[in-house]
Amino acid sequence: MLLGRADESADAVTGPPPGNHGAVTGGPARTGPPRHPETAQPPPAPPAPGYRGPVTGLSERSRPLLFLDIDGPLIPFGPSAGRRHGGPPAAPPQPPGRGNPLLGRLDPTVGARLTALRCELVWASTWLDAANETVAPRIGLPSLPVVRWADPRADEGPRGLHWKTPHLVQWAGHRPFIWVDDEIGAMDRLWVAAQHHEPFLLHRVDPAEGLTDDDFAVLADWLRAAVPHHLA
Repeated sequence: MLLGRADESADAVTGPPPGNHGAVTGGPARTGPPRHPETAQPPPAPPAPGYRGPVTGLSERSRPLLFLDIDGPLIPFGPSAGRRHGGPPAAPPQPPGRGNPLLGRLDPTVGARLTALRCELVWASTWLDAANETVAPRIGLPSLPVVRWADPRADEGPRGLHWKTPHLVQWAGHRPFIWVDDEIGAMDRLWVAAQHHEPFLLHRVDPAEGLTDDDFAVLADWLRAAVPHHLA
């Protein structure tokens, strides 16, 4: 039984509407790796801004997760990407590290736009800890949680299933989530729809362009529809 549905762009898939906990088809998911009293004194200074701020009307357990890949969504590979962000000409992906010439393609404003979605941001990339050391400071993000991958060779699944998919579903648990990546395919959409009980959005980004205004509009629209009052 397919619980998800494709959005208009055909690059993102949504899960069941909030509160729908009906039977889910498919095999079992694999395991993987003080408030201050009122006084006459001046009020305390407001907390420093950050993506972990409170979300009105949501408990932490129901707050959406946003799993974020780096190569493709944040570091685009197309020839126009370097011109847009003042980086070098297009080149093949390079290993993570401070000397990676493609770091110049990072958009320094994208961190604030991701924070404005008010999700719990999580790195879902092979960069692992290098994401916090090298990427986060360049785009204005704090240190974020990092998904630790099990050995992909140990995973078993249907042909076409991305090796990240089971790990992200397990990581999300019973929380709604968004996954932003440039390698999401049809089998990932079917598998998540069968395995995850909460709302979800699998959004594929064009790796030649990276995250664009249109992508952010899709993410915000889905949050408003699938997680009521989230962006209110």
